[in-house]
Amino acid sequence: MFKGAGQEKGVDMLTKLQFSLSVTLLFACGFLYQFTLKPSCLICYLPSYKSQQGLEALLGRGRSIVFLETSERMEPTPLVCCAVESAAKVYPEQPVLLLMKGLNNSMQLPPNSTSPALSLLSAIDNVFLFPLDMKSLFEDTPLFSWYTRINSSTERFWLHISSDASRLAFIWKYGGVYMDTDVISIRPIPEDNFLAAQKSQFSSNGVFGFLPHHPFLWECMENFVENYNPRIWGHQGPELMTRLLRVWCKLRDFQEVSDLKCLNFSFLHPQRFYPISFRAWRRYYEVWDTEPSFNDSYALHLWNHMNQEGKAVVRGSNTLVENLYRKHCPKTYKDLLQGPEGSVTREQSPGNK
Repeated sequence: MFKGAGQEKGVDMLTKLQFSLSVTLLFACGFLYQFTLKPSCLICYLPSYKSQQGLEALLGRGRSIVFLETSERMEPTPLVCCAVESAAKVYPEQPVLLLMKGLNNSMQLPPNSTSPALSLLSAIDNVFLFPLDMKSLFEDTPLFSWYTRINSSTERFWLHISSDASRLAFIWKYGGVYMDTDVISIRPIPEDNFLAAQKSQFSSNGVFGFLPHHPFLWECMENFVENYNPRIWGHQGPELMTRLLRVWCKLRDFQEVSDLKCLNFSFLHPQRFYPISFRAWRRYYEVWDTEPSFNDSYALHLWNHMNQEGKAVVRGSNTLVENLYRKHCPKTYKDLLQGPEGSVTREQSPGNK
């Protein structure tokens, strides 16, 4: 009688164990099913080895390459992805940062977000996504008082102006190289402190680099506030850089493809980043009989701000820009570009100038 009761109890325990295992297996299968349905949602968080690295710790690893997104946009365009990927490819030992205003401090995407672009970028070892907190960034700089009293809703060019300010503050605080999100890197920049000439005696602010706390950038921030004029596009950007460059340097025309030295920084020849001028920007979207080598260039600025007609990069078009994507940002080319039947549409970004 005792033996039979024990057997009955054992069978009951076994039944409960089997039920528990079945429930666990059911939940596991459900999780895997969701994983196959929505892979990008499970990459809404940075990989653990990345999320554990704060901004300060990353910047201590060496000169960073910095991109900014000052709108709330959370889906980078293929051009933005190409810019970031190409920089990561050219600078494999340096952190490449994409600071996005739309990211929150928990470093995650919105709950129902499916972002193939951010998934692609976050999978690259030396690419890091961080929130862009302008108020915190401007603290301890001349820009803080300006930012705390400005009414951004009345500013016509606010996305561009806030981007102009953010890049100055970031590079002054942390050092590194700032690049617009329509700049494709093709080889390393050999300078620590430099401005990039858009044309003779005129500086761009789409690419520049300095070591931390360089006095030129501090004076740029002071001039930004003292001569603030939001009604003129570029007044706080390339015009500002050029105003200060003329104060610091005795400018002269470039001789052949040689850079100019100005105190403790360089003024790089237009061929370094602007071998195709803004007036000829459509050439990037054309088929060339013989494509340029760009042997004198470190990166190429694609002038996306000029592309108001919405020219797209199309797989199989054999245009110059398609071939640049194929060579310098192959992951973006493979995963994000479509063919003629489904061309990638252009989206304006404030980092594209």
